[in-house]
Amino acid sequence: MAGTKEIKSHIESVGETRKITNAMYLIASTKLQKARQELEQTRPYFEALRGEIKRIFHTAYRVDSHYFYPVGNDAPLEGTYGCLVITADKGLAGAYNQNAIREAQQLLERHPDTKLFVVGEYGRRFFDQRKIPIEHSFLYTAQNPTMARAREISALLMSGFDRGELKEIFVIYTDMESAMSFQARAARLLPFHRTHFAGTPAAEGAMTERYEFYPDVKDVLNSIMHSYVTGFIYSALIDSFCCEQNARMSAMDNANRNAEKLLGELSLQYNRVRQAAITQEITEISAGARAQRQKKGR
Repeated sequence: MAGTKEIKSHIESVGETRKITNAMYLIASTKLQKARQELEQTRPYFEALRGEIKRIFHTAYRVDSHYFYPVGNDAPLEGTYGCLVITADKGLAGAYNQNAIREAQQLLERHPDTKLFVVGEYGRRFFDQRKIPIEHSFLYTAQNPTMARAREISALLMSGFDRGELKEIFVIYTDMESAMSFQARAARLLPFHRTHFAGTPAAEGAMTERYEFYPDVKDVLNSIMHSYVTGFIYSALIDSFCCEQNARMSAMDNANRNAEKLLGELSLQYNRVRQAAITQEITEISAGARAQRQKKGR
């Protein structure tokens, strides 16, 4: 049985670990709030872009663009796919990274001819260790998603799509459904379905005016799509980052609870061992005193 010294050392070790997990919880909470604010600040711009794309299709629904499936055709395309996988730079976030990687593995099983584009050190290590080739690894950290980085990712992916090297592009990210739940998703980024931009009856009713497009409606649509894809990727980066911090907060909260429980059990064990040692000392002193009295009596 462990002595008081070993138990006390264990208590101090658990206490130090609890300080670290509590600090990580607070840091994750601050990062989560900041990322949500950044997303809310940029959301109106990309919602406006979506509205303009709706307006274009309301004016010329059958406009031809290689960023969209042809009218009436939504069959999967043959050829090489591209997949952007967004993971974190480190663990300690529950099943956040594993869920995103599982989605990537399922996509690779369905379509082996897929090129991987990876964000996050965790995903890079995972695929490297299993000898799964990575087409491009974005070496900057996943901890600071910015619009500039979203533009860099968008430019690389759309360049491959425009040249015909990538027939379809998917983004695997983690979507925060609510403050307490999130889910890894594999969303097809390109080509889009036209129904993706179908407006509500009220919104379509408001688009009664006709517009002229220069130089033509196809060029305008293709130009807007570059900005829209950048916004989609930026939103995926922010959503994933928020989910990572939320998952880390949950993991650190569970760690704090377990530490509190363990400290309670160790304190109880320490008091029992200490009381047993005191009782043993008293018993030995009493026995020694009794032996002295008996010796003196003889």
